[in-house]
Amino acid sequence: MAVTIKTSEEIILMREAGRLAAEVLEMIGPHVQVGVSTAELDRICHDHIVNVQNAIPAPLNYNGFPKSICTSVNHVICHGIPSETKTLKEGDIINIDITVIKNGFHGDTSKMFLLGDVPSHVDRLVKTTQEALYLAIDMVKPGVRLGDIGHAIQKYAENRHYSVVREYCGHGIGRIFHEEPQVLHYGRPNTGVELQAGMTFTIEPMINAGSRYTRLSKKDGWTVTTKDRRLSAQWEHTLAVLDDGCEVLTKRNEESF
Repeated sequence: MAVTIKTSEEIILMREAGRLAAEVLEMIGPHVQVGVSTAELDRICHDHIVNVQNAIPAPLNYNGFPKSICTSVNHVICHGIPSETKTLKEGDIINIDITVIKNGFHGDTSKMFLLGDVPSHVDRLVKTTQEALYLAIDMVKPGVRLGDIGHAIQKYAENRHYSVVREYCGHGIGRIFHEEPQVLHYGRPNTGVELQAGMTFTIEPMINAGSRYTRLSKKDGWTVTTKDRRLSAQWEHTLAVLDDGCEVLTKRNEESF
């Protein structure tokens, strides 16, 4: 599949989908409390997307995924399935991953939430992962190659003694949830696809406190955990490459780009 270059009209539609996805993360924040189940968070997000935004939660029934959002707690790297039995505890960290479809286009974003007082080393992992994403976003402009971005993320994380997940990556996005190009969070400079205006894709580094190795649940076929059961963090934004840089389509009000 070739990389699709979006028209200015298509980017306008993607901007709306991205805005709605960001809005869901802002809406759900006050509900992320000790004692809440991840299934309840899923219900709240589903209701908001469907009944308030008049949009579609992209994960629901995507290749059989059973819920409307992904909730990845502690050592879960990505694709955690909301559950009635998984309740949040003091000191937990959780990634909530939202993808909204509006007018046929996808907006995809995720954010880390910290429950109560977390140890400083946990806070450092979460902040480092966010900083790696922001570092990558700052690099996005025509002429930059994806290997440059992956290398920068990898160097930033590894210099802080963390590891980068390699089996899962960012992706092109538009009318299709996952399209070309693949956006690796590791790599070599001056390699990979060269960015050009009109490209839209996600950057979503997954950074582990321990080793980079992963394990896919045989039970549900979705949940990805760290092999060593140590913590993992992830942040994600959807971007559009512009003539002179990029636009963060899923920017939240708390952020400044």
